[in-house]
Amino acid sequence: MDLKKLAGQAGQLLTRAVQYTEEKLGNAEKTEFDGHYESLIQQYESTKLWTEKLMTGAQAVLIPNPGNRVEDMLFEKIEKRRPNRLSNLEYLGLDMVQAGNEFGPGTAYGSALLKVGGAEQRLGLSEREFVSNSLEGFIQPLHKFLDTEIKTIARERRVLDTKRF
Repeated sequence: MDLKKLAGQAGQLLTRAVQYTEEKLGNAEKTEFDGHYESLIQQYESTKLWTEKLMTGAQAVLIPNPGNRVEDMLFEKIEKRRPNRLSNLEYLGLDMVQAGNEFGPGTAYGSALLKVGGAEQRLGLSEREFVSNSLEGFIQPLHKFLDTEIKTIARERRVLDTKRF
């Protein structure tokens, strides 16, 4: 490495250390950011906060059982896919169909259970498709945004804060 370059970097580091120390001890004023940068920081923080809240809220609505959410997250990390579990409506529909078959399709009660059970199963399948589509079309893009763009902005912000001193 060039000696002049090394001396320049050392001088710059020393200047930053002196400024940082003076700011912390109260002898010097902090270098202020311009208004545009401050508004960008506020926009970043607000966007991050609300994106996290929206993603968490949507996940709680789509997958109400916290245990299932944790299980899904683990499956995604390990196997890159979600487990294919039946919804509560599908379980109810299966039970109704089984009970309807037990009572017999020729009885009024058995026939009603078979019809309602089939409807419950179709509703459950529709619910499962809705949850899957919502996770793919809404939650995953938000998650990707938080993992890429927000982390990049945070990293750039730390670099700017470091350079300021």
